[in-house]
Amino acid sequence: MSTKELCEITVVHEEVVNRVQQALPDLGAAVQIFKALADDTRLKIAYSLTLEEEMCVCDVAAVIGSSVATASHHLRYLRDHALAKSRRKGKMVYYTLADDHVHQLVKVAYEHTTEGDDHGDS
Repeated sequence: MSTKELCEITVVHEEVVNRVQQALPDLGAAVQIFKALADDTRLKIAYSLTLEEEMCVCDVAAVIGSSVATASHHLRYLRDHALAKSRRKGKMVYYTLADDHVHQLVKVAYEHTTEGDDHGDS
């Protein structure tokens, strides 16, 4: 870590710290969402479901270049973490993202990575 990333003196602004600590909710559920999306394959699946509203397990497997069993495992993980929903239609199982919040999270995360090199450095 370079010295430009550290304060040159230590001053704790107690009123700010207290205000934030009182307002800080339990973020455990949010942590689980980000952990679920931190896997390359699951994020690729979630992004695919922003491009196509609904996909069957076989199509997802083809997109990610895996077996149907592997795709099914990842889709089930997303479903179990409330990021995707599934429905059976005859012998096929189709998946969608759970809601617009998940769609926005995935899209915004991708858009953030394509905004350029300005990461708030001064």
